[in-house]
Formats: sequence, C-alpha cells, structure tokens
Amino acid sequence: MSDGRLAIIGGTGLTRLKDLEITHRQVMHTPYGEPSGPLTFGQYHGHEVIFLPRHGAQHTIPPHQVNYRANIWALRDAGVDTVLAIAAVGGITQKMAPGMIAVPDQIIDYTWSRFHTFFEGDDMKGVTHVDMTFPYHEDLRQALIHASRELELGAVERGTYAATQGPRLETAAEIDRLERDGCDLVGMTGMPETALARELDLRYACCAVVANWAAGRSDGTITMEEIGRNLETGMARVKQLLPLVIERCRVP
Repeated sequence: MSDGRLAIIGGTGLTRLKDLEITHRQVMHTPYGEPSGPLTFGQYHGHEVIFLPRHGAQHTIPPHQVNYRANIWALRDAGVDTVLAIAAVGGITQKMAPGMIAVPDQIIDYTWSRFHTFFEGDDMKGVTHVDMTFPYHEDLRQALIHASRELELGAVERGTYAATQGPRLETAAEIDRLERDGCDLVGMTGMPETALARELDLRYACCAVVANWAAGRSDGTITMEEIGRNLETGMARVKQLLPLVIERCRVP
C-alpha cells in the first residue's frame, strides 16, 4: 500500500490507457533532458494514476534512444512512488509462450552505451552503491501475481528478464547464450529503467507481455504480424489486470 502517486509506463502495444479519464497533461523538464512525452494525469477505474508511454505517444522512440533518466526523474518529480512498467518481450523458455503475461523477479543487463545512473557528474560527493539483489519491489510483484490468480489469467509468476540493446532482434545463437545464462525472457527496455527506479527509491515492478518466441525458438523468422497478434492477446490480459492491481496498491 502507498499514499504516493502511482504511474504506469506503457510499452509497445500500450501507448495509451483506453479507460483513463484524463484530467490534464503536464510537460516536464528534468536535469537529464526531456522525457518520452508529457505526463498524462487522470482517473483510472476510480484511482488517480499518471501514464507515460515509454516510446512516445506515436511509438516513435526506439529502445536504445529512450531517455530513461528523464522518464524516471519526471515521474519522481510528479510525486510518484510506485511504478507499474508494462513491457513487450520475447519468450525464451517453454513457459513463456506468446500471448502470456509474466512477472519477472530477476534481470540481467546486456545493454551498452546507455546512461545507466543518476550517480555521476560534478555534484557527486562520493561513490554510491545501490543494492540490486532483488531488482523488483516484492510487494508490487505480489500484487500483480495475486490479481492474476484472482482473474485466472495464468501469469507466469517469476523469471529472469534479459535486457538487450536493440533495436535489432537477437540472433538464435545469442538467445541460446541468454538461456545458458538463466534468462527466460528477452526485451530491450528493462535496463536501465529498473535500476534508475531503484536509485530514486521508487516501488517498481514489471508486467511483461510475451509478443513472440525469441529467435530460434520456433520455425521460421519473427514477423511484425505475429508480434501484433500476440500483443493484442497479452495486452487484453494486462487491461484486465491493471484495475485490480491499482486498487490493491492504493491507500483507501
């Protein structure tokens, strides 16, 4: 439970919240530049939420060019203390079939050249280390898991998310490597978003939508048509899930 504001970061397939009763939008400026777009404030099934599409309102910002620092900083500046991050991913292991939703409990960072931390620059007063043993907020993860159980959505309740650089998809050999490393899912936006939220002490959890089998895990190549079909199925489940999760995250 929390008495701060709750934000939803929308990923591919969720550039707007259909049932959000918008009260206003706010353009935010941060020390790290501009976020992906204005923050959208409104009432969602009776609860105040803030919505931010990670890739921009028209889905024009690729994963490696998202200003993750500006996004997280802007949310914190708007009074957010809880973040539900929605992300489209590829399924590596058999339990992560397309159309499923998953609530990862671990993440491995394979990205490079991104701005990964707030702890840098001339204002630093010393070295800062942030614990990432358990990268996602467990109470928020459990809220997602219990809501899925109640709605009988069959969410996969744990797994390791591999965050890759993008924007290209991975080779079959790269996916084999990720599976040997213990990864179940692969996506391009999990890092540094997860770590930045931890640096600002935000309650953060990911609800992943499996859009396709990862490279080499099915016959043939990955097509945008396939991704679109599976995202439609998975996002329908997310939209069922969100109102119940939000209700459980809010102080009466």
